[in-house]
Amino acid sequence: MMALFNTTALKCSKLITEHYSTSFTLGIKTLDRRFHMPIYAIYGFVRYADEIVDTFHDYDKKTLLARFKHDTYQAIEEGISLNPILQSFQLVVKQYKIEHELIDSFLKSMEMDLYFQDYDAEGYNEYIYGSAEVVGLMCLRVFCEGNYSEFDRLCEPARKLGSAFQKVNFLRDLKSDFVDRGRTYFPGVNFNEFGCDAKLVIENDIQCDFDEAYKGIMNLPRGAKLGVYLAYAYYQTLFNKIKQLPASRIQNERIRVPNPQKLALLAQTYLKFRLNVI
Repeated sequence: MMALFNTTALKCSKLITEHYSTSFTLGIKTLDRRFHMPIYAIYGFVRYADEIVDTFHDYDKKTLLARFKHDTYQAIEEGISLNPILQSFQLVVKQYKIEHELIDSFLKSMEMDLYFQDYDAEGYNEYIYGSAEVVGLMCLRVFCEGNYSEFDRLCEPARKLGSAFQKVNFLRDLKSDFVDRGRTYFPGVNFNEFGCDAKLVIENDIQCDFDEAYKGIMNLPRGAKLGVYLAYAYYQTLFNKIKQLPASRIQNERIRVPNPQKLALLAQTYLKFRLNVI
């Protein structure tokens, strides 16, 4: 019956992904089927941790996150958890030998959201590494399936992709982060004085991350390439929309890619993949 328990836990992670992110769900579904459940498990884990620090305003976030952290390490150590999200995550950590350093860094960044409101350059880089780059590295461990030389070769582009995604999120959520959570992630940026010059500097940095990430995507195992490229294409599309708008719009509006456009991106990406263009 253990197989049934594990299958049910993994399906819970899948359900969370489907309900929280249509874009990542589309990306995961275009991966080779053997990667679906492991990536759902990783997303479910990071989504729930992020939800604690971003959403549960009427509760003791510090206590909840500390409990989640303790339960995570206990699940990994014991090889079982009655929390289906942690059960599915520990299965993937064990199977793909995901380093504890990556988990440590991720949870540390979540803790930073409880205490930090303004980031200097060092804190900004540390936060992005822990909150986004390590997630890319966890997924890369799955995609490389124990091939350590391939992982080492693709490690830096995977970090750049996670970094690009997170920085685009920061721009997209500029208003909600500042107004609802009192956070300003970009070093030296005053939300109330955010203008085109500051926006351009941030955009140039993000584009450099995207350019480096693209090189790695082109060298991913074929079973992972389509799904990762689709996520890249979605975020590049969102980023292009943001670049075309004045800073004042970014301050007052959360920019989105409509679902019909997401489906069009899926069709275009699949065609490119079938034609071996990607």
